[in-house]
Amino acid sequence: MPETISSLATRVARRRREPVAVQALRSTAAAVISYVVALRLSSEPSPLTAPLTALLVVQVTLYSTLTTSIRRVNSVVVGVLIAIGFSALVGLTWWSLGLLILASLVVGHLVRVDEFVPEVAISAMLVLGVTQVADTAWDRVLETVIGAVVGLLVNLLLAPPLWVGPAGAAITDLARRMSRLLDHLGEEPSGPARVEQAAARLHEARRLDNDIAQVDAALRQAEDSLRLNPRVKEGLLSRLVLRTGLDTLEICAVVLRVACRTLTDLARARPDGPLFDPATAAALGQVTRHTAIAVESFAQLITAQVSANAEDAEARLTGELAVARAHRDRLAVLLLASAREDPAHWQLSGALLSEIDRVLDELGVDKRSQRLLEELDQHTRTRRRSWKKPLKRTRQDRG
Repeated sequence: MPETISSLATRVARRRREPVAVQALRSTAAAVISYVVALRLSSEPSPLTAPLTALLVVQVTLYSTLTTSIRRVNSVVVGVLIAIGFSALVGLTWWSLGLLILASLVVGHLVRVDEFVPEVAISAMLVLGVTQVADTAWDRVLETVIGAVVGLLVNLLLAPPLWVGPAGAAITDLARRMSRLLDHLGEEPSGPARVEQAAARLHEARRLDNDIAQVDAALRQAEDSLRLNPRVKEGLLSRLVLRTGLDTLEICAVVLRVACRTLTDLARARPDGPLFDPATAAALGQVTRHTAIAVESFAQLITAQVSANAEDAEARLTGELAVARAHRDRLAVLLLASAREDPAHWQLSGALLSEIDRVLDELGVDKRSQRLLEELDQHTRTRRRSWKKPLKRTRQDRG
């Protein structure tokens, strides 16, 4: 019994530190504080617009809050004003609700609140359902401003959570799926259904595209959480390490999909005989096995700020790549001998070898360092250009 209570307490403590839990507590605090402030400053008995606005303004990251809060406040204010106008003229009926939604969506596009156009209609419907008295117009606007100010203050005073951990976990999970696909590529399909087996692996490779899109969304959230966050000292470097790492995995995923297509075409071209002789199949299996381990080590390396095992991951990655390249050289000799005996399909064998080379090259530590330096240099040049433009305009004004 004590062990159960201890494990439960440990899980609860861990959950409290998770970004989702932290964000839920911040949003709740902002809503409650804005409601208490609005009770004192607004004449409305239930100023729910204030906590509603606070919930909309308190974003997951400080950067997204500062960049989107103005559009969010505009969308809420516009919706409130439209609803007050409708309540003064027609009140709430089925047809006025339809007109309210249509007008809110049209006006939302006109005032350019971008992705928050639906929130104009949402705010208008909520306000129209709460009140139908035109005299409360300034109270509703006041509540909106209170909610927006409280939301911004909460984000400034209470540092938003960092989403680097979930992004790192997503990258690691993607690497595991790619590693599993590489293991499958090293298995020699057998029996009359081997074309179907090869096609299934091709379908598995295609699913990686959706996985990469999900990881990219998690990474964008992590990048935003690192910007303007007072708890982060080297946010730029962390963002670029994760981004360049995901770019590498994306390239490898595309190459693996092409390799799956090559093996599928080879299976169709040899419906009766084996794809490779036993020695060649064994060499291919060794290459894919060590490449699979290298992919996981690469993911551990780029998420080192999460796992804190960068040196071990880099040493493991270097070692696995060296072993994989040695087996690749042996595979090249065997494929060349096979092409001399059966020259009809030498293009497919050469394509497979080229695809293996590309994956090994992309995973290399030197290639990773080069890409990271290029991104840092590009970022520096972009910032310099952004600084020079206002300086140039200032000199022209003085001249």
